[in-house]
Amino acid sequence: MADPAPLLTVRELKALDPSAARPFAGVLLVRKVTVRTAKNDSLYLSVELGDKTGAFTFTCFGDTPQFEFFKSLPESAVVRVEGKTDYYQERFSPRISRAEQITGAQLAAPGLLENLIETTPEDPARLWEEFQGFIAAINHTELRATVQAVCDDLGESLRTAPAAVAMHHAYRHGLLEHTVHMARACRVLLPLYPEVDADLALAGVLLHDAGKTIEYEGTLVTQRSRKGLLQGHVVLGYQLVRKAGLKAKLDSDRLERLEHIILSHQGEPEWGAAVYAATPEAVFVSLIDNLDAKMGMVQRALRQAGDGDEFSERLPGLNAQLLTKKPAS
Repeated sequence: MADPAPLLTVRELKALDPSAARPFAGVLLVRKVTVRTAKNDSLYLSVELGDKTGAFTFTCFGDTPQFEFFKSLPESAVVRVEGKTDYYQERFSPRISRAEQITGAQLAAPGLLENLIETTPEDPARLWEEFQGFIAAINHTELRATVQAVCDDLGESLRTAPAAVAMHHAYRHGLLEHTVHMARACRVLLPLYPEVDADLALAGVLLHDAGKTIEYEGTLVTQRSRKGLLQGHVVLGYQLVRKAGLKAKLDSDRLERLEHIILSHQGEPEWGAAVYAATPEAVFVSLIDNLDAKMGMVQRALRQAGDGDEFSERLPGLNAQLLTKKPAS
């Protein structure tokens, strides 16, 4: 009797020799199932599976036993799959021969969910402590009170929310990590630009993505909420900031400038900005946001790269494959 296929993580799967098909098994999270139509009008599925080490997409055709199985599964289902490794256009795309859903008591197996949920590589408790320190560093009393009021209103969701569905910091505590990284960059860069009001810029950094705590929902798989789809995090964040600023009796000029940072931080209307950045602080925050979003993609790709990988898969946010090998020492 043949030995059972080894149970592997996504990172271990991608590290296998791509020149030969290898049998494997894995316990993975269903992140997304998309029904598509081929050129001959037949239906097929694009199925994204993943764990905390990475993700991959494979094609499930309509004439296979797995088609109805995956088509009926909800996103965030946990499945045990078996198959053989394969590549399509240099992307890992295995052939799945068997799949079954893991439910009930099986989900309570020690470490199972922890192995599936990607989270920040940093200590969330320390990130939150640092976040609180940045609030305290805001000298303007009403501005500091505005930031604190938003944080008090959002509570635990501000600590745990992802920063995106897929693009950057798209994992548990990702929003907190992204915001703290931006605040660190803000602190270092502010001395170079005395034209930027330090308190307004720091408050804008800390609150720029607050609306994402409402825009996104889901414990295992992140998806956009009803409000997220109908309003988006820019509008939701503006509403949170305006409410808190009025409560804190922040003067109308500073409140308008803070609101403008929230409304413009996405940079371009096609990226979700309500307006273009038109104050020194808004330009400053928008550029730091773009920097850390892109570097977050870089950091994640490097973390998930296999030891033998030279390039990552194509990263949509960078429009490129990332060179993951370090320079020669």
